[in-house]
Amino acid sequence: MDIEVPIRCFGQVAMQDLAAAILAQDEAAWNENTQRQRDYEVHEQTRSIVLLFADVEAWPEAKVDRKQGWDRLGVVAEPVVQEILGRHYAPGGRIIRAMVAKLLAGGRILPHRDSHPSFAAGHRIHVPITTNPRVRFTIDGRPCRMEIGQAYEINNQKMHSVMNGGTEDRITFIFDYLPPA
Repeated sequence: MDIEVPIRCFGQVAMQDLAAAILAQDEAAWNENTQRQRDYEVHEQTRSIVLLFADVEAWPEAKVDRKQGWDRLGVVAEPVVQEILGRHYAPGGRIIRAMVAKLLAGGRILPHRDSHPSFAAGHRIHVPITTNPRVRFTIDGRPCRMEIGQAYEINNQKMHSVMNGGTEDRITFIFDYLPPA
């Protein structure tokens, strides 16, 4: 959604239980759903644990399906989502995507805009789980540093990219909130 600024920081969020559960996932969990890597070339150097994903072929109708990651992470993700929504958005909307994205050490997400109309209608929220000093997140030509334990909304209608020049993977919990019509 075009939020009129490149990024908005929402401040601290209680994400410790979510972070612990994500970091406890084994390698197989990161490779069980490769849809994002197949569908979006810019994400080929990422791995994902998908909790919720909308079938948007008939947009604006969107059927949201629970994916494999929901069974393992849904119970600890939901309080984080509700804390953020309760503080910053009107009630009555719905989550159309939720996932954990890992950008591999040395990996890149090339500059892009999230182009499907569902991205223009929804708020894209990021909650960093791990990062390192060599991660470079750029949006609308500006570098942005996302800190662990903070929540952010990004303007996914602006050109954005990520480069992980570090030796550790970067892991972020991401969800898309579609406000009430």
